[in-house]
Amino acid sequence: MGFISSPAGALWIPLHCTVVSSSNDGGCIRNLGIRPRHVIFRSPYSSSCRKYLHTGNWFWRSRTHVVSSKGNGNEYSSRNEVFEGDELMAARKALSEAKVRQEVLEKERDQLLEELVRLESRNQEYVASILHEKDVAISELESAKSLFHQKLQESIEQRFSLESKLVLAKQDAVELAVQVEKLAENTFHQVTSYILDDAQQRVSAAETSAAEAAYQIEEKIRNATEGAILSVIEQSKDAIAKALDMAERAGEHATTSAAASIDDINPVDMISSVQSENIELHSAVNDLESQLLLAKSEFDRLKLELQQAHSQANAAELRAHDAEKALVEFQESSRKKSLEQEEEIRLFLEKMRKDAEQREKAVSESLKAELESIKAAIEAAQETTRSKDIVYARSCQALQRSIRASESALKVWRQRAEMAESLLLNDGPQSEEDEDVIYTVNGGRIDLLADDDSQKWKLLSDGPRREVPQWMARRIWAIRPKFPPRKVDITEALESNFRSLELPKLDEVWSIAQEKPREGDVLIEHVIEKETIEKKRKALERALKRKTTKWESTPEKAKSEPGTGTGREIVFQGFNWESWRRQWYLELAPKAADLSQSGITAVWFPPPTESVAPQGYMPSDLYNLNSAYGSMEELKHCIEELHAHDILALGDVVLNHRCAKKQSPNGVWNIFGGKLAWGPEAIVCDDPNFQGCGNPSSGDIFHAAPNIDHSQEFVRSDIKEWLNWLRSDIRFDGWRLDFVRGFSGTYVKEYIEASNPAFAIGEYWDSLAYENGNLCYNQDAHRQRIVNWINATGGTSSAFDVTTKGILHSALHNEYWRLIDPQGKPPGVMGWWPSRAVTFLENHDTGSTQGHWPFPREKLAQGYAYILTHPGTPVIFYDHFYDFGLRDIITELIETRKQAGVNCRSSVTIYHANNEGYVARIGDTLITKLGHFDWNPSKENQLEGSWQKFVDKGSDYQVWTRQ
Repeated sequence: MGFISSPAGALWIPLHCTVVSSSNDGGCIRNLGIRPRHVIFRSPYSSSCRKYLHTGNWFWRSRTHVVSSKGNGNEYSSRNEVFEGDELMAARKALSEAKVRQEVLEKERDQLLEELVRLESRNQEYVASILHEKDVAISELESAKSLFHQKLQESIEQRFSLESKLVLAKQDAVELAVQVEKLAENTFHQVTSYILDDAQQRVSAAETSAAEAAYQIEEKIRNATEGAILSVIEQSKDAIAKALDMAERAGEHATTSAAASIDDINPVDMISSVQSENIELHSAVNDLESQLLLAKSEFDRLKLELQQAHSQANAAELRAHDAEKALVEFQESSRKKSLEQEEEIRLFLEKMRKDAEQREKAVSESLKAELESIKAAIEAAQETTRSKDIVYARSCQALQRSIRASESALKVWRQRAEMAESLLLNDGPQSEEDEDVIYTVNGGRIDLLADDDSQKWKLLSDGPRREVPQWMARRIWAIRPKFPPRKVDITEALESNFRSLELPKLDEVWSIAQEKPREGDVLIEHVIEKETIEKKRKALERALKRKTTKWESTPEKAKSEPGTGTGREIVFQGFNWESWRRQWYLELAPKAADLSQSGITAVWFPPPTESVAPQGYMPSDLYNLNSAYGSMEELKHCIEELHAHDILALGDVVLNHRCAKKQSPNGVWNIFGGKLAWGPEAIVCDDPNFQGCGNPSSGDIFHAAPNIDHSQEFVRSDIKEWLNWLRSDIRFDGWRLDFVRGFSGTYVKEYIEASNPAFAIGEYWDSLAYENGNLCYNQDAHRQRIVNWINATGGTSSAFDVTTKGILHSALHNEYWRLIDPQGKPPGVMGWWPSRAVTFLENHDTGSTQGHWPFPREKLAQGYAYILTHPGTPVIFYDHFYDFGLRDIITELIETRKQAGVNCRSSVTIYHANNEGYVARIGDTLITKLGHFDWNPSKENQLEGSWQKFVDKGSDYQVWTRQ
């Protein structure tokens, strides 16, 4: 049996016939075609018994079967033959088979009609959904328009209100200026009058006091003079009375003497009595003279006081004159100041007017810009709506075209089915007119099958166009309906003996939209518009996401050991010795984003507590965090900024010593204040300056402040509570422990276990070994002391690798042999316990303005190349990063460290360390070379793999990474 392929390639019609062939190959038909004057077979059904089959829109009629056979270039002539015997039976059998297949065809046709009905219902639903979406879009547009009008009205009202407010503000400003001017004038008059009154009162008071003083002095002089005169008179009277008395006595003596001479009295007695009286008289005269002298001295003293009173009166007159002069000068300066104030008020009013105009202009411009943005948004919404309308319209048009194509294809299949039925059932001869109709209905496709040499086979088998790329098919799929599948290869039809009518399933339907779009097609414009809308939508989503959401990264999970953190920490000392002079927290907070981009993972803060010294290392009240660096609120804000960029905040805590607030009764400063009001019992007893009552110290004495006795239970309890408060309320993540040489590391272990920091660094500062002024090569004793302290903490804390810093000072001056110890390891703490070694070049003590032990400035780049490419935890100093111009160099080295995967536990293999340079491999992926040593990885036999130079700074340093 043969099959005729339809032009659409979707329907196969079986032809049942008996073929007469003169060939010896069993009558197999090689090529099929319709030609005039072909062999005609009568159908078992007569022309009067034509059967009409009506099912849905299908119409069946019996037609004549026309078959031609062409073989070996010979054409058979047409003739009529009568079937008898076996041939008739074969024809009946073929007819029964045709009936069976016709029933199968009817079933498949029913299924096809059902599928068609479902497809039409889905198309209707799709159209309804499109119309609904269009209505929704129109309603959204209307709501957007109403919202725009509402916003516009509100903006206009706001503008009017703003203008009215500006007018009121101007009026208020003028009134305020007038009031200020009046107030200034009144104040000036009041102040002037007050000053004048005060000056006059002072002058009058001075005059009054001078007059009173003069009167008092004169009164004193007069009283003293009168008293002196009266005393002199009294004394004179007494002296005269005594003289008269003595004279009387002398007369009496003379009388007595005369009487004695008369009465023979002894004259010697008389003479002695007279002499005694003379002596008494002489003493009285002397007393009188002494009293006169005293009166004269008193008179002189009173005269001197009178002269002093006159001089004071003259001085009072001079002061009064000076006061009058000062009053005049003050009046003149007040007048000048009033003029200056008037000028300042005028300038202030002018500035206020200009500011008001500028604000009005700025508000107007911002309002205009806002209106423009609203208009642009409305236009964009309208454009989007129009684009959606166009998309919906074109989708509807495409759907309608697809429906029309389906209907036309269905119509063609109906015609072909009718033709096939007529060919099967028609028993009359075929006319040339009918043959032309058949040829036209089939589009000439069947005639093309006879041409073996043409390219039409490929056209029929592959279709008119190649398949489009998948990306375009995915984009077009959503807006194009599905159509019948592609045609089956024609060779399959020729090789198959029988194939029933199998209509495609819905999910196998081939979409015309999968065909490759051509220039000028509506489909290309449609796709371009859709892509443009999609790009705009994605850009808008990205912009909104940037504005409304914040990217959150998952920080690397910290290890359980506080001394190592994540193992990949890079610490930044965020201050220097002079940072307290500025509002440091407010300056440090904006640098969080830059530090995070540079690869910093932790920032070391200055001591946060109140301190006697502004740098913070002489703390007093531990709970008072308002220090010279800023307030507690500013500190919290700075820490929040660092946390927002995934950076740890390390607090510098001073636990060894603390400054007292009060003196003890014996005058020693050992009474602490604040929340932790300790007394002498919290101070070690061997501190020679502060009379502590505690136990002996477990470390070295810090002589500038009282050393805390950490063996006391209440002290440790208070410190642990304070550290947990810093962790929970202030949100510090770890600690930098100051002067840990002053107390045992076992207490540090207890504090760390209680506060559970993410990272901890101890400052165990010790001097290196020197001989005749030169640094010794062997520094094992020095690094052993640091390692012993780390051991005392149970490994819960890291420590600054002071050993490595000291060795780098000398090693980078062409003494690179110092960078390897006798065991072939790095010579510092890094060589023995790298996970607990915190390497650094400089800090606030060694550098900055103190400069106790500055690193050679010309070797800073080499120093950072060493510590940033080697194990341990490197620390970067603020001055080097922001003030010394090393930011790009340090950032490049940090990026190298991260790409190579170097961490605090990476291994180190040193290949060369001599006067010329230093070469070492860190881990398996990074090599560092310092100095002018001529070397590259190809010269090292022990190195495997391919190495590429990552950083090249010439003779300073070079870094290779493994590919």
